[in-house]
Amino acid sequence: MMDIQPIAAVPVRTAGALHQNRVFLDFFWDLAKPDQEIRLRAVENLLKYLKDNNEEDELEYTLKKLVDGLAHTREAARPGFSLALGQLLTAFEDITLQNILDRIREKHNVQTATKKFVRNAAFGSLFGILALHQSGRLFKEPPVVLGCVQLLQNLTQQRQHLKDLPNKTMMDILAEVPKKVFEEVLLSALQADMASAFQTPEQLQLLLVALERFPQTLQPKKVKKLLGSSKIINNDNIGQLTHLLKMAARSAKKECALPPLALDLLKLSLREDSFQLFWNKAVVEGMLKEHSGPTNFVSFRLLGSALPLLSVSQLREVLSGEVMKQYGDHVVSAQKQDHFKLAPEMDAYVSNFLAGCQDTEKQLAVMVGFTSLVNQGYPVVPSVWRVVQHLQPAALRNYVAWLRSTFLRPRVDELLNFTSHKQMERKEELKEPPQFRLRKWIVARLVSIVDNNHVKKDEQLIMDIARFVFFHTFFSVKKACANIPETEEKLHIPLDGKTRALMVTSFFGLLLSVHNLPLADESVAPQKRPTGVTSDGSLWLERLVQYAQDLLDKPALVRPVHTLSEEQRQAWDSMLESVACLKKKGGKGHSAENAAFRQLFLLIGMHLFKAPDELLDVMKDLQRCVDEAQEKTAKKNREKAGKRGEVEPQWVEVMVDILLSLLSQPSRHIRQVCKSVFASICPHVNAAALTAILDALDEDAEGDGPVLVLDDAEAAKKMETENDVEEDMEDESDGTSDEEDDDSDGAVEEEVDQNFKAELMKVLQKKNALAAEEDSSEDDLDDDTMMELDKSLSALFSEQQKKVLARKDTVAKMRKKKTLLFDFKIKADNPLVLDLLEPLLSLIERGMALGNEQQGQEFLRRAADIFKNQLCRSKGYCKTAQDRQEELHFLLNKLMTKMQKLSESSVGLYYFSAALYVVKVLRGAPSGESVDGALVSGVAPDLRFMGNVDVEQVAGIFREALGHFMSRRKSPLTTQMFTDLFARFPVLCVKLLNATVQHIASGIREHQQGQACVLLLRAMQNRDVQKLMSGVPWLHLCTKVVAQLTAAFKLQGQMENKALQEKTVKALELCRLLVKLIQLQKLSVDLEALKSALQLLPEVFAFKKTGKLEDTYWTVMRHFGITKPTIEKIKPGKDGGQQPPQRPAKKQKGFLPESKKKKKRPQPVLEPAAYTSSAPMTDNARVKKGQGKTNNKKKSKRKADGTPASQPGPAKKSKMQNDKSVKKK
Repeated sequence: MMDIQPIAAVPVRTAGALHQNRVFLDFFWDLAKPDQEIRLRAVENLLKYLKDNNEEDELEYTLKKLVDGLAHTREAARPGFSLALGQLLTAFEDITLQNILDRIREKHNVQTATKKFVRNAAFGSLFGILALHQSGRLFKEPPVVLGCVQLLQNLTQQRQHLKDLPNKTMMDILAEVPKKVFEEVLLSALQADMASAFQTPEQLQLLLVALERFPQTLQPKKVKKLLGSSKIINNDNIGQLTHLLKMAARSAKKECALPPLALDLLKLSLREDSFQLFWNKAVVEGMLKEHSGPTNFVSFRLLGSALPLLSVSQLREVLSGEVMKQYGDHVVSAQKQDHFKLAPEMDAYVSNFLAGCQDTEKQLAVMVGFTSLVNQGYPVVPSVWRVVQHLQPAALRNYVAWLRSTFLRPRVDELLNFTSHKQMERKEELKEPPQFRLRKWIVARLVSIVDNNHVKKDEQLIMDIARFVFFHTFFSVKKACANIPETEEKLHIPLDGKTRALMVTSFFGLLLSVHNLPLADESVAPQKRPTGVTSDGSLWLERLVQYAQDLLDKPALVRPVHTLSEEQRQAWDSMLESVACLKKKGGKGHSAENAAFRQLFLLIGMHLFKAPDELLDVMKDLQRCVDEAQEKTAKKNREKAGKRGEVEPQWVEVMVDILLSLLSQPSRHIRQVCKSVFASICPHVNAAALTAILDALDEDAEGDGPVLVLDDAEAAKKMETENDVEEDMEDESDGTSDEEDDDSDGAVEEEVDQNFKAELMKVLQKKNALAAEEDSSEDDLDDDTMMELDKSLSALFSEQQKKVLARKDTVAKMRKKKTLLFDFKIKADNPLVLDLLEPLLSLIERGMALGNEQQGQEFLRRAADIFKNQLCRSKGYCKTAQDRQEELHFLLNKLMTKMQKLSESSVGLYYFSAALYVVKVLRGAPSGESVDGALVSGVAPDLRFMGNVDVEQVAGIFREALGHFMSRRKSPLTTQMFTDLFARFPVLCVKLLNATVQHIASGIREHQQGQACVLLLRAMQNRDVQKLMSGVPWLHLCTKVVAQLTAAFKLQGQMENKALQEKTVKALELCRLLVKLIQLQKLSVDLEALKSALQLLPEVFAFKKTGKLEDTYWTVMRHFGITKPTIEKIKPGKDGGQQPPQRPAKKQKGFLPESKKKKKRPQPVLEPAAYTSSAPMTDNARVKKGQGKTNNKKKSKRKADGTPASQPGPAKKSKMQNDKSVKKK
């Protein structure tokens, strides 16, 4: 035999070896994932792992993997590996940057890479330099800085892959490099690029960055040596600079951003005192004259970026030049949705400038400059401009003064007025002079300043604006007066009718804004802040009314636009007296009621200037109502009415009628004041006033509401009046403002009616008008056809006008309903609450049928909330309804009868809640209950107390409803409704128990029979019911229930189904409680028949596994002493014992049989064994080849034993080696 040579043992590799540590390798997988959070977490965990282990081989492996990953094919992976490498170099400072740079050059060499991998190599080099830069150690090793810059210079040739990323990286390095490193290392390397600065935009920008960072190094002599001139911006170089600017603009076209080169040149022109040359030659004559989008947009962005850098004189010059005109042309022309709009970017530039500038002169110059940019008299910027909120108070005051002066003297020729190229092509003619267009915009801007709560303004400025708008809306100047500043200067051009109509709308919108102004005192809670009040406690409206009174008292100085008649003037004076009287009664701490009435008086008084004829009667009625409310003339009126034998309506009824009519007004300010007045008069509302309110809520109960129908002349007249006001804001809607001017009287925004479009197309197609229009021939349609077409179009437009007016009328009604639902509140203990039940239920029922209409759903939610939370579930309720017993019983019967006719239980729930509320009101407060609904301590409530309830009559009503529920397959009634009835009124529950017991067997279906069991279960669990039926009644009840259950459990011959099973479960639950109570109370009830019936249930239902039916059944049987039988499990015998039958093994699907499997050949030995013949082998070492799946499972199971799954045991010994060693032995 041959001598066997022992195999030398090899040292066992540790479990932390690289090829075995899956936790370590997973970090690199996570670095390449697209999720940024996962990559950041992987970087953090990798650094922590390396610091804790401190293994050199792992660190070396990490460097290799990170450098390789810089050129990863996945774009999201490169930043992850670059960040990890940068953080690693920061954490381990013993790693030299030169070593990493050499590795990057060697691994990602663009020159030696094949054509396929040039792109990856270029990105690998770029991200490697970024990693070195991010490490924070780059400038500590100057040779590495030089190497990085040289590598970046080489990468600039790969522009098709990297674009301008190498140049940007070079700029970043240059912006942070110390002066010493720049002079010693980089200056010589970058000298060639800086000398050729006028060749490419990147090289020019490199020179500009170096000049800005190191002005002492690159002095004029050095610059002259490089470029031939000490100044970069001069007459000789301006042409080349313009060309480079255009190149930079075209390269930044897709980015939609300002190229850094443009801003750097602007800053350089300011330093070299050559701004005029640069702006006029390079921007105005160079960039703008090209008439291309990229160059124009760069000019506009450069204008916005230059605002913080320029002086006041330079700002005025730039903002009144050609660049602003071209910008205005762009804003006016780019109104379509698919056009690019630069206005939002310009707004951001202006906003940032105003927010960061504290110089009031510069702020004023910018605001005046942008406001002066007008298109045929109408400013380009929107009237509602958010940037105004950044103005300093002094600048805002001067800006308002400029607006007022421009309103009085609208000299459009002195502004930057232009006409867009599209308007010149179409040769459009203005419908009105440009001065009128400018005035409309100015009024809207003044109102928006007051409306914006973020604008830093004081009360004096607000009052000045309000006085100015009010005066020029309703008055004109006769003679100047020092006491009235508005009369010091007359209008150079009188106001026209359209402008004045728009100013009327704007003024009342301003009143609304003033009414909602917050107080300067922030200590007051927002919900407790009074509205329409100044800081000293006076009303804004009161100040304006006093100003109007001063103007009316000076007829020699001012002239009202519409002179008040004698009767109207008397109403005005009477209003002033009433307000003064209310203020006197209220004192310094005036109540909310007095303030509400004062505001209503003052607001109606201000509306006298707008529509005196319409509001004169309203003012008189309001005056009478307030007098009666204050009990001034109440006795006199009653005496006069008694003498005449007439019954006049009370003041609250007239006030409600007035408020209801005012709620239909489009003015939001009037509606808000009406809300306050409604809250004040709610305690005084009587039945007649409540009826008027309910009629307003129920005015469209019979249909979709009245449709407003006008004849053609009246409709056309009304539409023309409205269109005049709407056209005034047409140019405003064409602007770029993204805000809605929501300060006016709540105009209805209308969408384009698609149905109207379709009808119009049908009419035109029917008369062949479209074909004629396309052919552009005037003779295709004869006179008769044209007349018929005109008639058809006239009828169609007339019908559309009627629909529009009807829609507006509907919106007005919805506003009224919204106010009544949200703000008209009556206390829950008021007897009038009972009159609200049926209207609220009708409103809810109609709301359920409306569908998913937004406004309808809002009203439905509000009405349901009022009904449930503020009415039915309120602790306080009406306890003074003794004189309405018959009426309430009739109402109860009516509610329950109507409920049984409903089809949906969702609506029926509200009706049943209303019925329970009526019973609660009839019962009143029991002896053991306080007024607010709480129980009085020490006093036991009387369970049989039912107050004014006719128990028999009410029980009969609910008994009939219970019968309806048990005898209908589909009923709006539910079990929960009767459960609530039983819980809240035990007396009525006792009256309904006998009927409920009968329905256990007489229910129409198994479902109803089961629900009867549920109701009985809840009733018998009620302690109050047990007390009421204690003694013989309780014994009789238990006997009846036992008999009914015994009959219910006799199910022989019935087929098992789901409904029967559910019914049996509910009956068993009732049986369980019943047997428990009988045994606990020791009642003399025979349970043998019930027991026998229960024992037969397993014959009907197959109790095969644990379930609710089986568990409940054995719980019941346990009370009879019968327990669930146990099933003995048969264990297999060891020695010839009985074996359980074994099922044949199922054939595995999807696997090849053994004969078809390909046998694997033995593999050669890759590494020697890690043990000797005497050393015991571990389980992992014994795993043979071909059992990889089992091996993986065993590895995962060993986690519980303390051995990590990612670090298995020593290396395995191959099968071939084992076989040879055995044979030799």
